[in-house]
Amino acid sequence: MRRYELMLLLRPDLEDDKLQAAVEKVTRAIVNAGGSLSKVSPWGKRRLAYDIKRHREASYFLIHFDIEPSQVREIERGMLISEEILRHLVTVLEDRGPADELAPAAVARGVDEDGTDDDAGTPGAVPADAPAATAIAVIADAPEEDPATSDDESNDEDTSNDTSDDTSDDEVESAAGPADEERAEA
Repeated sequence: MRRYELMLLLRPDLEDDKLQAAVEKVTRAIVNAGGSLSKVSPWGKRRLAYDIKRHREASYFLIHFDIEPSQVREIERGMLISEEILRHLVTVLEDRGPADELAPAAVARGVDEDGTDDDAGTPGAVPADAPAATAIAVIADAPEEDPATSDDESNDEDTSNDTSDDTSDDEVESAAGPADEERAEA
């Protein structure tokens, strides 16, 4: 089972009893499909960002529910047919696994069996499933190395031309001397 959130935008000209009947129709469809309701929140009438079917306002309802993913499409199909519903949006809130199973983010961070985070406080520790922007922000906030203990060349951003330890082919030929150059030509 997955937890979903459904945002309903209903026509603003509906009377209260028809409004409640439309919401009840959707909640009944969820329950009949094997789902369970967590929360139904009326948000009231709000102004729309743009006109929908010549309406400038809509009555908003937020519904949280748990259901099998295969049943969501059937519920959405019923909402598309309804004349009372201007728009709807179903989003996945979270995946719910067995209670004894650790969440994937906790496993990636290295949460111990006792529930403590062994990477807590480690600079630059980023969960494997973290968004890229979060990972970049965490890495950018990581403390830099102490300049007194680090090598100046190792902190440079451009290390592609770093030849301090390596010798190029030109340097090898010049160190070889004229006798070695003659042998190489022959």
